[in-house]
Amino acid sequence: MRYALLVQGSPYSDQASHSALRFAHALVSRGHHLVTVFFYHDGVYNAARLSAPPQDEPHLCDAWCSLHETQGTELLVCIAAGLRRGLLDEREAARHGKTGHSLAAPFELTGLGQLIEAGLSHDRLVTFSP
Repeated sequence: MRYALLVQGSPYSDQASHSALRFAHALVSRGHHLVTVFFYHDGVYNAARLSAPPQDEPHLCDAWCSLHETQGTELLVCIAAGLRRGLLDEREAARHGKTGHSLAAPFELTGLGQLIEAGLSHDRLVTFSP
């Protein structure tokens, strides 16, 4: 089956992001395809390239990036929610006159249309919220 996940929780404030990541690994281990992960609301903080959690905590941004590298999973970030929270890619940083960007590669800024498309084109869309 083809899955999409919607992650709405901040990576270190509640359990939503960690649960989504564990669910993602369980899907893959059972032979399913995790095609898309869409980060919305405070879930966009999962894509912050400058996050540096303590060594005894999981580095969720790196874990999502690893999932992308091994499975080819799209990591999509809502552009409106991201900009509102200071997460900009290089293009948006330049457009807004900022000196640096904060979105980790391979996360991509995109619109809510991509979330709707994932809901229509995948077999399942599973939501993880606080």
